Amino acid sequence: MDPKLDELAGQCGEWLRGTGPESDIVISSRIRLARNLAGFPFIKKCSPEDRQAIERTVRGKMEKLAQWKDVRYLMVDDLSEVDRQFLVERQLISRELADSEGARAVAIDPGEQFSVMINEEDHLRMQVMHSGLSLQEAWQTVNALDDLIEGEITYAFHSKFGYLTACPTNAGTGLRVSVMLHLPALVITRQIDKVFRSLQKISVTVRGLYGEGSQYMGDFYQVSNQITLGRSEEELVQQVSEVIPVLIDYERRARRFLVEESEQDLHDDVSRARGILTTAKKISSEETMHYLSKVRMGINLGLIDDLPITTINKLFIHTQPAHLQKLRGRTLGSADRNVERASYLQRHLSDSGSNGAAELN
Repeated sequence: MDPKLDELAGQCGEWLRGTGPESDIVISSRIRLARNLAGFPFIKKCSPEDRQAIERTVRGKMEKLAQWKDVRYLMVDDLSEVDRQFLVERQLISRELADSEGARAVAIDPGEQFSVMINEEDHLRMQVMHSGLSLQEAWQTVNALDDLIEGEITYAFHSKFGYLTACPTNAGTGLRVSVMLHLPALVITRQIDKVFRSLQKISVTVRGLYGEGSQYMGDFYQVSNQITLGRSEEELVQQVSEVIPVLIDYERRARRFLVEESEQDLHDDVSRARGILTTAKKISSEETMHYLSKVRMGINLGLIDDLPITTINKLFIHTQPAHLQKLRGRTLGSADRNVERASYLQRHLSDSGSNGAAELN
């Protein structure tokens, strides 16, 4: 495991910081841009030498930028499987970049607000993440980052089709606007599928915790635009910006309904979830996400008053498989991780009633 990443393990990361507008429901806002270098084939057609040349070109240009001096640059192909999974769990790289082959890299800023993936599905995938509902701020940041890089690198661009991308659905702006939401009440009241079906009608899609192809865990859902061609960046940001307040309202109504109609059952459900997390001798990451989701909702509804939301947000990420191994300092098999996860949860939840904000380290 790479010691350069060890210092990140104890931190929460931007996407689970738990601050920003509407942060009781909106976990994070993310905007991603897909770009390709002129003069090179798309990644699927690249030879190993092409991949190496793209990585060297991007790294060489970035190193000349004064704004880049504090950025952490990692060769992903040199990282262990645990370290690659660690970066996926922190939302800093995609599963595709972690699992692909050949020269590939990622540049990460110290605050983990942005990362630039090199040789993913496209030559460049740059993303900016802000805690809470902050799409306009995220757009301004990624737009400035894109301008900075475009000042050094010539992108593949067509006067009619815009920025050229490996997948036609990304062509045009190459922009994906995503908002991660925590929607436990809509799940409990069984309204979530109806909500998702209505989103499909307006070209908005829903993905799991780690994006395309990932499963839904912990009642976390990523809502994003489905197409980019034919619309401006501002229009795409506005499209998602208009949808999110509606979803927030649906979730808040569902939470009020649960409190008004079945508060005793809800309180019992939340208390049981906390009880399992503090007493289990072994527990999987999926179970942990499920029960932490209930506890998080309980805190936001005032059913739990001796646990800070920041503790729960940190536990969401610290109990993921790679994070557990980084924090433990060694590789753990699945069964050992389940035992270590239960122990970790007990250490940071069992005495929370007395000190409120136990340090997670």
